[in-house]
Amino acid sequence: MVKHMKKVIIPLFCLLFIGLTLYFLDPITNKIVEKIEDEKPLVVLNGNTYTKDKSYKYVALTEEYIPYSYQDLLNIYYSAINSGWDQFTFYCPSEYTNCLSDTEKISGDELILTHLNNYVHPFNSFTNIKTSMKETGEITIYIYYLYTKEEIDKINTKVDSLMKSLMNKDFEDDYEKIKVVHDYIVNNTKYDVERNEGTSQKYNSYTAYGPLFDGLATCNGYTDLMAIFLSKMGYDNYKIATTPNEISYSSTGHIWNAVKIYDKKENIWKWLHIDLTWDDPVSNDGKDYLFHKYFLVSTSEMQEADKGETVIEEHNFNKMFYLEFNERS
Repeated sequence: MVKHMKKVIIPLFCLLFIGLTLYFLDPITNKIVEKIEDEKPLVVLNGNTYTKDKSYKYVALTEEYIPYSYQDLLNIYYSAINSGWDQFTFYCPSEYTNCLSDTEKISGDELILTHLNNYVHPFNSFTNIKTSMKETGEITIYIYYLYTKEEIDKINTKVDSLMKSLMNKDFEDDYEKIKVVHDYIVNNTKYDVERNEGTSQKYNSYTAYGPLFDGLATCNGYTDLMAIFLSKMGYDNYKIATTPNEISYSSTGHIWNAVKIYDKKENIWKWLHIDLTWDDPVSNDGKDYLFHKYFLVSTSEMQEADKGETVIEEHNFNKMFYLEFNERS
């Protein structure tokens, strides 16, 4: 009788155990996955010498590398690029169900990446950026930078030397101080027409190296060099771009500087534009010209300057990406 009951009870217990295991399988699995997610290693290195300690209205620095929103992802991308990291891995939490799809939107949108790139120091700007995503929620950003160490060292040496000679007096205000740099660059640089037209790539005119050592620049070269000077002088600044995707009439787009200065007359800090490219025009008579039409101007002043004999539309920038200029400027 006892043996007979064992033969019946033992299978029943086994079936009950299997049933309970199956019933609680999903919750148990979820707990295990959550535990694994919590223990994923997040390696955060210090930023390099050119890391900016600045947040902006469109994108902000962050130390929270677990994203819970689209804006969190933008902030992580900006912080990684701004820090000068070659690569950075972070993880999507289970609560953020759109994390991978939102990452795909950002990583696949050259327009967004271009504008993010404009907020960092030129020496931390990238020439290419790639993103690897796994179904587990692991995301790795690979950043390929524009400037080599050798170029950075050479540019820094030259700029530091110029700073000593250009900044050797007391200036009345920010306008006069920045004007000295603006005028030096324009007076010692010509626009690289051949590179812009695609007929020659002989010179590095698209970086700060070109205007410093070759005397030639495209709008990128003018803007990068000005940004390097502005940063060394202690001014908060970034670059503004209009891209081919935003202005259909242009095949290359355009880029210039934005800088925050103190206006003594109005007793306020304000963001203003500087466009060295258009202050150093290519002339039909072969003469060199130095203008200040686009030097430390507000958006309205810049648009007014664009209404000259030749109407300029390259400054029709998207304020959604440069929110400092959505206020009075």
